[in-house]
Amino acid sequence: MATPSRSASADGSSAAAAGSGVDGRSGYCATTRTFRSLRPPVPLPPTGVPLSFPSFAFSLLPSTLPTHAALLDAATGEELSFPAFLTQLRALTGALRSQIGLRTGDVAFVLAPSRLDLPVLYYALLSLGAVVAPANPSLTATEVARLVALSGASVAFAVSSSAGKLPAGLPNVLLDSDRFRSFLHNNHEEERVLDTVLVRQSETAAIRCSSGTTGLVNAVALSHRSFITMVARDHASLKKPWLGHERVLLGAPMFHSMGFFVSLKTLVLGLTMVVMTKKWSVTEMSLSPPVVVPMAKGIGKMDALERVLCSGAPLPTAPAEMFQRRFPNVELCVVRFRNLVMSPFLITSTAGCVGDDEANSATIDPEGWLKTGDLCYIDQDGFLFVVDRLKELIKYKGCQVALAELELVLQSLPEIADATVIL
Repeated sequence: MATPSRSASADGSSAAAAGSGVDGRSGYCATTRTFRSLRPPVPLPPTGVPLSFPSFAFSLLPSTLPTHAALLDAATGEELSFPAFLTQLRALTGALRSQIGLRTGDVAFVLAPSRLDLPVLYYALLSLGAVVAPANPSLTATEVARLVALSGASVAFAVSSSAGKLPAGLPNVLLDSDRFRSFLHNNHEEERVLDTVLVRQSETAAIRCSSGTTGLVNAVALSHRSFITMVARDHASLKKPWLGHERVLLGAPMFHSMGFFVSLKTLVLGLTMVVMTKKWSVTEMSLSPPVVVPMAKGIGKMDALERVLCSGAPLPTAPAEMFQRRFPNVELCVVRFRNLVMSPFLITSTAGCVGDDEANSATIDPEGWLKTGDLCYIDQDGFLFVVDRLKELIKYKGCQVALAELELVLQSLPEIADATVIL
């Protein structure tokens, strides 16, 4: 039985793929049976240097901060400049430590919709070395309780409409309260904590919910190093200077994986992030396939739109072709994915599921390779094609629904003795 080929790190750090005999066209090494990216390595800080994601991220900003807005509220037109963002970040970081008592390693559960102050909270928590665990505020109280238990959260940040879903006894702070607003303007000495907290790159930065393809949703740990790699990659790929008219529409909620990462990296790239609007002539959107269909049908005016990043679910051929007809001069490129098959040396790899050794052993092999459940092939030019999934999962409006969770809901009904969900 032949051993399947594996993909090696795209940053050039994989020792397994570093030997000779690598095909210059496809990146395949016959000796190690691994593929490595043909792109040049992205410069990264040494792994042993204590460095939090925010510290690295803001080191990429120019010495003279951009004059345009960092964040823009579509509904109100309220703006937050780059200097104001950093000022609020320092104030909030100090308040979270001195008044909430947050320390490195504490898990903060965030149950809130997209807000102008949410990226400030994310960065403040990460600056302290606390772990960010965002969740969908539309989840039920039962679902929220399970995620809180999985993540091991010691405090929660919510809004008035979602706070009632939090487990009783969990300390919480309301983002729409006068108390939290006062944190953003804290002028105490403690705000200097931003410069004194030492965070190792290997420490957990965030806990994200898995898609549930292996059963119930798991809490997956991501390190500061993985965030550093993500931002370094995108910063290195910038082909334009800092321009004031570059506005990115946040098409996904900030608790969603796409919205979460976009809300972090957009600031570092010096762009203006717009939280939903028709008014501000955005040039870039990150969205899921269900949103492409109405765009392709001509709903809405999008004269300024230059780039669309689509992910999260399969994009059928018909809406893709319809989109191309509406938006001329569009080219389609298959890019090399970093997160489909991961080596033990791949910096963007996950640290595994929190508190679930059984799920980790079933998903990560003894050499550290992650089994993603994707059916893929790599052609002779080194392009990776994802054609199907090995595991079953329901996709609804870009959201993942685990079959095991549906089964638990059905089995909890007194009228049902047993249940199984089959696609």
